[in-house]
Amino acid sequence: MVHMISFILLVVGGINWLLVAFDFNLVSWIFGSMPAVEMIIYILVGLAAIYEVVTHKKNCKKCDSGAMPAAPTGM
Repeated sequence: MVHMISFILLVVGGINWLLVAFDFNLVSWIFGSMPAVEMIIYILVGLAAIYEVVTHKKNCKKCDSGAMPAAPTGM
């Protein structure tokens, strides 16, 4: 459950960063009149990123196998 919540927060954070590149901050737009809530959202997204970094290898089926992806063969 924590993994899914952190994944959703990372997606929301990533989309917000994409929008910030185009000069639109979705979090500020939604919670602009509530700076404390906006700060909490940013803290949650940051904590989600730390959680995913720490637990990624355990949760990722590709990383858990320990196998490296095969290199492409001749062209």
